Amino acid sequence: MKRLAALLAPAALATLALAPAALACDRTLRSSDTHPEGYPTVAAVQYMGKLLEERTGGALCIEVFHSAQLGEEKDTIEQTQFGVIDMNRVSLGPFNNMIPETQVPSLPYIFRSVEHMHHVMDGPIGDEILAAFADHDLIGLAFYDAGARSFYNSQHPIQAMSDLKGMKFRVMQSDLFVDMVDALGANATPMPYGEVYSSIQTGVIDGAENNWPSYDSSGHFEVARHYTLDQHLIVPEVLVISKKTWDGLSAEEQEAVRAAAKDSVPHMRELWAAREAESEAKMREAGVEIVTEIDKTPFIEAMVPVYEKYVTSDKLKDMVTRIQATE
Repeated sequence: MKRLAALLAPAALATLALAPAALACDRTLRSSDTHPEGYPTVAAVQYMGKLLEERTGGALCIEVFHSAQLGEEKDTIEQTQFGVIDMNRVSLGPFNNMIPETQVPSLPYIFRSVEHMHHVMDGPIGDEILAAFADHDLIGLAFYDAGARSFYNSQHPIQAMSDLKGMKFRVMQSDLFVDMVDALGANATPMPYGEVYSSIQTGVIDGAENNWPSYDSSGHFEVARHYTLDQHLIVPEVLVISKKTWDGLSAEEQEAVRAAAKDSVPHMRELWAAREAESEAKMREAGVEIVTEIDKTPFIEAMVPVYEKYVTSDKLKDMVTRIQATE
């Protein structure tokens, strides 16, 4: 593990050396995000940084390296575990193969709505999932929104599950998402987010799946003009801090970091709701073909083997039951 950290550190530090000068604080925590400047997750962590600076009297600040400046999610997760990067905003998807508890809120159709997801992740179940990161050199701080993910492609409108047959879709690097797409009769291709545009453009894949703001900000709508609101996933984003960084903070600083992260969540949700509405309106104006009426029942029924494969332990089965019972 030390050897891998030594290999990762020079490249990461070289990238950081090219970044803007650190903020005028006693210590500046470096936070990674794959999304561009102005994206709700980026703005939320920046807001958290302002809260932290104010509450610690300038002892702690956060600098957000957006637009995948420090690498794609899989690479930045490893660097955060080693303490090369202090903080990271990542979808739960890339953690699915590492932390079993993250698989449950990543299950297709586990949440009835975004509001249902909020009630679950803001409560004891969310706290249990955050706590599970500690065994993997990370400390879970808070959950952010990522909206509902739906399929989009370059070939034709998807109006029924049969329209997915044989099509190639990019998914996050998670076995669960691969199996979800396969269960729907399509072919899953795991790949980094940054490679999706060119892969659709060149025909390596037919499409991908994501929320309105990502479909918009990535420019994927330019090469994949068919968007279907099947809303198969409502997967939260998670904000984590390196355990190595965390252990170097005082108890008071740790408390300030946790509080600032939690207090950034309502701000993030406001930004997200506004951005989602703006992106949807933009996509409609751009002439994207949008399928809004779709029978989700066959999609949900097709997920039975996916649940059977991933919800195997009594602990995870109980978590699914409690989520479904949450109002």
